[in-house]
Amino acid sequence: MPRDAKEEYLEPTTENTNLLHGNSANIDGSSGHLFKSLKSKDTALQEESYKTYSKLWDSKQDQSKRIGMYKTMTNTFYNLVTDFYEYGWGGSFHFARRCKNESFDQSGPARECVRFTGAHVTGLNNNDYQIQRATKYAIKTGQQNNSEFVKGDFLDIPFPENTFDSVYAIEATCHAPEPYLVYKEIFKVLKPGGYAAIYEWCTMDGYNPEDPEQKRIITRIEYGNSLPKLYSTKECIEAFKKAGFEIISGEDLSPLGVSGDLPWYTDLFQVNFDFSSSRAFARSKFGRNLAKVALKVLSTFRIIPKSCVGVNEMLLEGAYGCTEGAVHNVFTPMFLIVARKPL
Repeated sequence: MPRDAKEEYLEPTTENTNLLHGNSANIDGSSGHLFKSLKSKDTALQEESYKTYSKLWDSKQDQSKRIGMYKTMTNTFYNLVTDFYEYGWGGSFHFARRCKNESFDQSGPARECVRFTGAHVTGLNNNDYQIQRATKYAIKTGQQNNSEFVKGDFLDIPFPENTFDSVYAIEATCHAPEPYLVYKEIFKVLKPGGYAAIYEWCTMDGYNPEDPEQKRIITRIEYGNSLPKLYSTKECIEAFKKAGFEIISGEDLSPLGVSGDLPWYTDLFQVNFDFSSSRAFARSKFGRNLAKVALKVLSTFRIIPKSCVGVNEMLLEGAYGCTEGAVHNVFTPMFLIVARKPL
């Protein structure tokens, strides 16, 4: 098994990632995608990947270790959870307010940007498996000539200064160990006069880290979503300024704005049944429980790796934490910052 003998962690290298996933990157993203993909995983690498992520959370207070190993932690996380995300959310893993009966089927930020504007979109991702899936979706929708997916670390963006007209990031930069470190890289590759829009996960003004209950909620969110540390809305605004940006706006989009809107956490197992689509069913309480039983049965008979049960529980922890964070008004995944690089 390829790994660095110096480390107690399995590094999510390109080689390890490709061996782990096998042919699952080419499996169609239908409702049966999850179980087909899990069945095709390399069991030994799947178990080692889960152990690696779990070790980083052996002590939930050891935040410095997770900050220092953010790249290993987050890449390992997405190697474990991408198929689960697609099962429940389709090709776009993002929160938003939405209206009743509005589905996720038209989602997918890069593809929507291409479809509505005709722009060329370059996607930066440090996870090989997600790049493979994104490329497959682009080809499927006929957008391969208007989109490109590049592997790279957003703390060392592999493009020259002043390359891009605009930059956006949706619920991605929260994986950085410190907001300023990624914002300054965005500033570097953005052309003078260009705009950056970041949709950020943040703690809110009401969050008190000295409150044990609130701290438990935030730690739950961090664990179930591979976040080294959640920062406040004010800290993110200040990090943008420190990077050199002019702030145009900073606004939490999570409060309901129009009668009939649904809270952003509606789909985190808040309804008992939903038969409007296979993915809506998966996000219902009944669908959640059915998936838990199916995973346990399949893992017991060694049809899928045993750790898939643990991965599912980890994601449920994150989902419950997000809902608690919203209810207690201490967390938002929808803080939108729009800023400009001076001429």
